[in-house]
Amino acid sequence: AAELEYESVLCVKPDVNVYRIPPRTSNRGYRASDWKLDHPDWTGRLRVTSKGKTAYIKLEDKVSGELFAQAPIDQYPGIAVETVADSSRYFVIRIQDGTGRSAFIGIGFTDRGDAFDFNVSLQDHFKWVKQETEISKESQEADTRPKLDLGFKEGQTIKLNIGNMTSKKGGAAKPRVSGSGGLSLLPPPPGGKTAVPPIPPPSSTAIANHVTPPPVQKSSNAGSADILLDLDAPATASKAPVSATTDLWGDFSTASSAVPNQAPQQSNWVQF
Repeated sequence: AAELEYESVLCVKPDVNVYRIPPRTSNRGYRASDWKLDHPDWTGRLRVTSKGKTAYIKLEDKVSGELFAQAPIDQYPGIAVETVADSSRYFVIRIQDGTGRSAFIGIGFTDRGDAFDFNVSLQDHFKWVKQETEISKESQEADTRPKLDLGFKEGQTIKLNIGNMTSKKGGAAKPRVSGSGGLSLLPPPPGGKTAVPPIPPPSSTAIANHVTPPPVQKSSNAGSADILLDLDAPATASKAPVSATTDLWGDFSTASSAVPNQAPQQSNWVQF
């Protein structure tokens, strides 16, 4: 897993001064005023990188990029990086070589903003390390807890009630018929028949009133004084005698046919 981890750059500052510092003789903190600030022992570039949970302070040459010294940091704030008591632009770091030897040197920035960025980059990295540690710890605790067995035992079943499905008591669910206008109509009762409304018989009065009268021919003998009288005369002459054997009113028809035709009288009364 360590081989798969990649190195990321957290901060780069092009100007940094390195100082040799005297050994600390008491428990009080380091003071930058004890150093020769006007005559730094080395000047170069500073890079802060991280690989996994470890951060590295690398002092490199400005032109060639050759590594001058390196300080691995496992915890911040800690013994690997300490601030001085009298300034916020100077720090004391512990450098190490590949053989395990270590030494303490002082570094300083000309610009106060560069010192602030250097400090914040280390704080953000170890804040992320703390969060990762808590997450991994919680996951390990969750793995050690007894797990709940939510599987079905042998012969165990469950029952689901879903709409429009066959139920145990009511049989098949009856579908709801949707009528026009968005209204829901109830289905007809089981086994019932829908009654068809009867068709009313044709009215005899309507049939009698619907008889079309025969065409009437105008008589040339009638005057123009009474038009209704002209229409009545051809209708009377067009009637044919009906046999007494087939019609109960035959006697009346025979008697009327025996009367000789008389000339129509001029009258204001309409004959029917």
